[in-house]
Amino acid sequence: MQEGSGILREGFLVKKGHVVHNWKARWFVLLQDRLLYYKLVRGKKEPSPKGRILLDGCTITCPCLEYENRPLVIKLKTKTSTEYFLNPCSQEERDSWALDITGAIHAGNPVQVQQLHLMKNSFKLPSNISLNHIVDKMHDNSNGMKLIPNTEQGNTYKESFTGSVLVDWLISNHFTASRLEAVTLASVLMEENFIKPVGARSVEAMRNGDLAEQFLDDSTALYTFAESYKKKISSKEELHLNILELSGTIVKQGFLIKQGHKRKNWKVRCFVLRADPAFLHYYDPTKEDNRPVGGFSLRGCLVSALEDNGVPAGVKGNVQGNLFKIITKNDLHYYIQGSSKTERADWIEAIKQLT
Repeated sequence: MQEGSGILREGFLVKKGHVVHNWKARWFVLLQDRLLYYKLVRGKKEPSPKGRILLDGCTITCPCLEYENRPLVIKLKTKTSTEYFLNPCSQEERDSWALDITGAIHAGNPVQVQQLHLMKNSFKLPSNISLNHIVDKMHDNSNGMKLIPNTEQGNTYKESFTGSVLVDWLISNHFTASRLEAVTLASVLMEENFIKPVGARSVEAMRNGDLAEQFLDDSTALYTFAESYKKKISSKEELHLNILELSGTIVKQGFLIKQGHKRKNWKVRCFVLRADPAFLHYYDPTKEDNRPVGGFSLRGCLVSALEDNGVPAGVKGNVQGNLFKIITKNDLHYYIQGSSKTERADWIEAIKQLT
């Protein structure tokens, strides 16, 4: 089989290294029987793959709980017991990749593949809900979540709360109208690493439950706040930034390649587009810090596609193509690559809606 034939899907994922255990963005290509990954050099994918993951006899773990600050990791274990850890940029991307990889692993069992498609994640966060706003309210000293000692199987968890208490709190604070909606919202808070399971029952549910049963509305399932919240608001300035810039509804997110302002090198960044207020932020997906490394208001911005015939002025490197440019109100120029003309068009359209 040729490397380029029979492609099931392709895109960026962040992969943990085998020798040096750091995280690097790689371009992944899923074929019928293997998963290839490529390095990105000076803004362009190398022609030959850096590595291959053979899917015959492979097992997949999703969600993988081995990395507290990376709640979206997918784990693959090959027939020879080699382990690969892959990090997508969003829950939707994770579930979609996991479904397609699992489908390729079980391609010889059409019944199992059909069941996988029926189980595909149906959680959708209501568009008017800001997770940062909810978590700030949960930490409120007077009306927030009360952390108390809870005991399970002889173990005491000093600062914790039960699943049913969180569901009650979400309903009483009018974030949701029913217990089912509250369980959905609590699941998203857990997926986004705002809360985490502690104790055997809740950890087991997250490890083995399907996507609708990972959070338990139960008085014996224990949860606590994740450490990432403390890291995100270590000063009043950062809290101010979170409330103003990061409180908007997420409209679109995904991996794109961005040219640096100073060194003019190309790096894969996870871009998050928010509305009300309209901001575009980008994150370094190789780092475990949840804070953006950059971002700007979209008010007064200009966005346009750049033609692929020739490298425009201001662009360095042997770029892949599918370029577009954003000019901010302060006349800062951002050069960004999509992975395809379709992806570039989708991002330009989504950004234009908010300028």
